[in-house]
Amino acid sequence: MFDKIQTPAVLVDIDVAKRNIERFQAYADSHGLKVRPHIKTHKLPRIAEMQLDAGAIGITCQKVSEAEAMVAGSDRLNDVLITYNILGDDKLHALVALARKVKLAVVADNATVIDGLSAAFAAAGTTLSVFVECNTGADRCGVGSPHEAAELAGRIHAAPGLHFAGLMTYPPVGGAAKVQAFMTEAKALIETKGIAVPAITSGGSPDMMLAHLAPVATEFRPGTYVYNDRSLVARGVTSWDDCALTVLATVVSVPAPNRAIIDAGSKTLTSDLLGLVGHGHVLGRPDILIDQLSEEHGRLRCDGDINLTVGQRIRIVPNHACVVTNMVDGVYVYGKDQAAELWPVPARGKII
Repeated sequence: MFDKIQTPAVLVDIDVAKRNIERFQAYADSHGLKVRPHIKTHKLPRIAEMQLDAGAIGITCQKVSEAEAMVAGSDRLNDVLITYNILGDDKLHALVALARKVKLAVVADNATVIDGLSAAFAAAGTTLSVFVECNTGADRCGVGSPHEAAELAGRIHAAPGLHFAGLMTYPPVGGAAKVQAFMTEAKALIETKGIAVPAITSGGSPDMMLAHLAPVATEFRPGTYVYNDRSLVARGVTSWDDCALTVLATVVSVPAPNRAIIDAGSKTLTSDLLGLVGHGHVLGRPDILIDQLSEEHGRLRCDGDINLTVGQRIRIVPNHACVVTNMVDGVYVYGKDQAAELWPVPARGKII
């Protein structure tokens, strides 16, 4: 099936991806939880449409340009949440233009961002929905306490051109209890101000099947779940059979009995380790460790004879699927009833 594909190449088993989508949607439906998948993992409008077909209410994007690319690629992607603080006149101008095309929401965790959004949308004579981002333990963005969340909610509610949409968080693995406690308190504080909290959105594929442990959340934003990767297998969330994305690579050198070199390096497999040892899992060869990457070379080692030959092809489940997607112009999509077909990745490289 893949003989004529030049390597290194990224492959996507669309049947596995569809199964992954439907599995989580069924779980969410059984717990009354809305699904708003993060498209950073696939960056493909056609897969986002599959997620909508399964029951998703909209999509999550990380940057304005990423959202623009997704919306341009499908007239069905008309409900978008951008989970990033947006600053700067050019980005605000683009945000206003995007809001005229689709139902749009963003997040903010400080007054500077809120004031910038307010000025831009008030001047444009339109209204933008804004969530307060909350830090529930990941220590990235987000206000640090429910009281701060309530304060910013009030600021958004009072700001011209803005509508308070609710609360947002991206918790660490195992953080459901803290999400429940933080959001419950923040919601109560905001409601005492006479402000409704329409939605509470959480996320994270590692804990997606435990989302019901934070019932205060009304929607969930899984990303990696659509493809899965080595990091999720290592956490026991999924299996190798559920990994829809693999990297096809060719052995270009076998300079020693226990060592081989492939044509996939950090520009394909990503240098992300995510706490793992090695840079991916070679399907069918658990004895092989991808112990080193340079830009275009991957080094494979094993304790005994590596039993690989020059010209042989292998498939690798990367540590982190999301980064791999962003490094290629196209992925080869295949299935039981579908020959491999190159799909361009419209949102690739959209980091502004």
